[in-house]
Amino acid sequence: MLSYLAQYEEFFGPFRLLRFITLRTLFASGTSLLIGYMLGPWMIAKLREFSFQQSLRDKSEVGKLAELHEGKKNTPTMGGLLICLSVTTSCLLWAQWNVWVLTALFVYVSLTGLGFMDDFLKVSKRNSKGVSSRFKLVWQSLTTVVAIVILLNNQDSAELTRQLWLPFFKDAVIESMPIWFLFIFLFFVLVGSSNAINLTDGIDGLAIGCTISSALVYAVMAYAAGNAIIADYLLISHVPGVGELTIICGSLVGAGLAFLWFNSHPAEVFMGDTGSLALGGLIGTIAFMVHQPVTLVIVGGIFVMEAMSVILQVASFKMTGKRIFRMAPIHHHFELKGWAESKVVVRFWILSLIFAIAGLGTLKLR
Repeated sequence: MLSYLAQYEEFFGPFRLLRFITLRTLFASGTSLLIGYMLGPWMIAKLREFSFQQSLRDKSEVGKLAELHEGKKNTPTMGGLLICLSVTTSCLLWAQWNVWVLTALFVYVSLTGLGFMDDFLKVSKRNSKGVSSRFKLVWQSLTTVVAIVILLNNQDSAELTRQLWLPFFKDAVIESMPIWFLFIFLFFVLVGSSNAINLTDGIDGLAIGCTISSALVYAVMAYAAGNAIIADYLLISHVPGVGELTIICGSLVGAGLAFLWFNSHPAEVFMGDTGSLALGGLIGTIAFMVHQPVTLVIVGGIFVMEAMSVILQVASFKMTGKRIFRMAPIHHHFELKGWAESKVVVRFWILSLIFAIAGLGTLKLR
């Protein structure tokens, strides 16, 4: 890892600059951007070669939406592999490994594997089912358990992991969460964010654009939490070593921008569950470790909107037999209202930036 050369500045003087997280974050972002941009065409060609095309629902299932998305049926999926490769390679080069980085990347790689299996079953069987919901929950539960075991068995993270912090409070509301509550809480953060981004991934560029804005916010939050002076000034939790997660967030921004280059309308590739499930889990885990898990509801406001639209639609239909929206998730509602796909995406990006700024604003409101 290049970052470790900073420890030998008497031999490698110029590398002493790598001690600074901000500089390594810029390098990490640029590295993942370059990797994604250079490998993108090759990976897209390979996905086409293996006939890994997105499986779309037909008109009997989604009505007019099938006509609107007719041109997407031959677009390859599993583009999340490109994001994962870019992020992990960049982190290997620029991050100094500690318990926080290890946990974040474990969750990310684990859920990338789950998403890959889901996408592979969809493309191999040519249907939109994939793995069962029960299998997903079991996999996500095991991932949560392993993440907690890693965090609780390291002296740098054991006590801090059990603290619960909420926005607008300058002290932990719970100093030591019981292990059973810790598991439930992290599980809901991880699964909730994972499924919310998965629901958002329905039109070209939407999910990755909103993910980039969330990653930028958590890069700032991770840096602030890892810096004792800034954390004390903002009256937020100081978590020694968690600043290295800034590198992961920066890598995600770079990889996201590279992927957006190919995923912008009309998309050359979709991220699939390989990307959406993993990205949601990664951001949720980072939010948990920097003691800003509930703030994710604000920062990821678009993802919350998408998830709530599905919940409300299902509840309304079961209780009254009527639908609130023309279709859920809500981005499809606006498509069916006549909005062009690109207009839906850009307007949701604008909202995502507003939510991101609002989330950052909570840091000083204590």
